Amino acid sequence: MKLHSLVLGVALLCATLAAGAQDNVKPYFTTEELPDLIQCLPAPPDTLSPAFAYDIMRYMWGKTQRQDPERAAMARRDAVWSYEALLTELSVPFGRTISSEATPELWKLLVTSLTTTDQMRVAPKAYYHRTRPFARFHEEPFIEDDAEFSGEGSYPSGHTMRSWTAALILAEVNPDAAEAIFARAWACGESRVISGAHWQSDVDATRLAASIGYSRLQTSPAFRCQMKKAQKERKRLER
Repeated sequence: MKLHSLVLGVALLCATLAAGAQDNVKPYFTTEELPDLIQCLPAPPDTLSPAFAYDIMRYMWGKTQRQDPERAAMARRDAVWSYEALLTELSVPFGRTISSEATPELWKLLVTSLTTTDQMRVAPKAYYHRTRPFARFHEEPFIEDDAEFSGEGSYPSGHTMRSWTAALILAEVNPDAAEAIFARAWACGESRVISGAHWQSDVDATRLAASIGYSRLQTSPAFRCQMKKAQKERKRLER
């Protein structure tokens, strides 16, 4: 328990600093008010377990996918660690450009929500400090920018947390596009396996983590208010 408390304390500080760095956006909830993923999710698979054997199989599968130029290019785009890059990709299935200029209400909803849920990944990453696939196999990362994450735990996946949370929100704003939105967000998670930056079990658990965060967002009056503004904005733009 002492180790958990120490890790959580450091994680809270890091999350607070990270949350404030995104254009001074005020999250809907503080880290302390969000569910603790260490308590919610199981630990990563033991290295002697069948689940880890499957992780290795998926890592090998991911390496074969890199031979497809289009899929490799998508994985590279999905590796960019910015809200702008993610929302540019999700604009396609959403059916409209998502940006601070084109859809200001939706942009505010997404950035504030992602700034909020981004905090949730920090504690479990520090607590489990799981070695990333490319580091475990002593290989160079497929995507050079992923090298900066080599010392950061792979469980859960920050990129998957963002993409799946964004998809849940976008599907609520535009239900008619839900299938396409979730399909693209699913591919974002697969991209992290293809790049060798995450194990399949990291990605699988993170989709659940995003759902946990999304359910907490629903309890925020400010989130609900901004959601209504984003929905009205979409309908207005479609007239």
